[in-house]
Amino acid sequence: MFSSATFSDRRAALADALDDGLVVLLGNEESAMGYASNLYPFRQDASFRYYTGLNAPGLAVALDTATGETTLYGREASLEDRVWNGDVDSPETLAALAGIEHVAGPEALADATAAARASGRPVHVLPPYRDRQRLRLADLLGVAPGAVEPSPTLIDAVIAQRLVKTDAEVGEIERAVEIAAEMHLTAMWMAQPGATEYEVAAALEASAYSHGSYPSFPSIVSTRGEVAHHTASGHVLAEGDLLLHDAGCVAPETGYSSDITRVSPVGGAFSDRQLGVYQTVLDAQLAAIEASAPGVAYRDVHDVASRHVADGLVGLGLLRGDPADIVDAGAHALFFTHGLGHAMGLDVHDMEGLGEDRVGYADEATRSDQFGTKYLRFGRALRPGYVMTVEPGVYFNAALLEQWRAENRHADFVDYDEAERWVGFGGVRLEDDVLITDDGHRVLGPEIPKEPADVEAAVQSGAEV
Repeated sequence: MFSSATFSDRRAALADALDDGLVVLLGNEESAMGYASNLYPFRQDASFRYYTGLNAPGLAVALDTATGETTLYGREASLEDRVWNGDVDSPETLAALAGIEHVAGPEALADATAAARASGRPVHVLPPYRDRQRLRLADLLGVAPGAVEPSPTLIDAVIAQRLVKTDAEVGEIERAVEIAAEMHLTAMWMAQPGATEYEVAAALEASAYSHGSYPSFPSIVSTRGEVAHHTASGHVLAEGDLLLHDAGCVAPETGYSSDITRVSPVGGAFSDRQLGVYQTVLDAQLAAIEASAPGVAYRDVHDVASRHVADGLVGLGLLRGDPADIVDAGAHALFFTHGLGHAMGLDVHDMEGLGEDRVGYADEATRSDQFGTKYLRFGRALRPGYVMTVEPGVYFNAALLEQWRAENRHADFVDYDEAERWVGFGGVRLEDDVLITDDGHRVLGPEIPKEPADVEAAVQSGAEV
């Protein structure tokens, strides 16, 4: 956890960015899995954690933008809490860790918001993404749940702060990447004939837990790489399969996330066909990373990757024509079905709960309506301190191919007969976390095998154990 001064300074900057009013930030509550005492692993609201550093359930803060004073609302642990959960920090102890001056019980937050509303002061809140948050905000604001209105000025102020990472935050993301590097090396070692996807996923996630970490999102470990979010199954790996592993974790004490993707040839050798696709994606990723710099629109970086994908697929006989024309028409999206990447931080898709367009586009860029590119989560200009994923891919999705062929879509550019011969191939995606610096970029964390020969060597080393 950072120093209490870090969180005090963040709240002071937030207060300075807003007109007079009361900012209310709700921490998350525990969530029941199947019944009240069977709980999902707790995950704190990222904005609440950003401004307090506190990772305990049932908390809230109110920040008076006029005075800069903050109050932490929480309850003392009951005897029952101590019996079942052990000793927990008191609200006073938590407040001291966060540099918060005042402490009150949960019920006092309603009095504070009522007083602000009665005096005509605005109460600034962020968009709720859990029903319990929405219901509590509705009670605090005296409106129906569907009438809760988030504060645009608060949203924009939070985005402006959280997008730009300090050196300390970057260090925490790098710590998460270091652990993720071990996770992906584990997956490479495990990519052997006879293992199941479940076994690989379990070993990959165990390496995170062994460091006091946990996955930053549900791990994607699958030979069905053409399905973007396909999770592990009981499929038994066979020689020649391509195993895609997209996984990250959180820094143990602060919660900052990593998000990395690699692809392993089961048994340790890419076929010529696999190597052609893999090299196409690698060339696209390296070109996109090289293009990432301050002042460059991330939409333009996406287009750099797209043109390299199109060029590689022309070489493989799947597309025909000029790569720039192919990308302008959107024909490449039959194979590159998503956007290049997203912002990273306390959320693995940083701040998407505040509104994907607001975070990734604002008034600087316009989201495309073209298939594939419309899924680009971030299009605005890059700035020093931004941390972005760069993750192009090539996929052979039978359902999409069938629909496009039936519609005769982009028939001038797509060789559908050839594309159908690739159904069952799976998919290839390569992803790293990249910091935008004052004069360019830096790939965060240690090198994780990515060149084809290095990946093959990593998989082969697992077979020797």
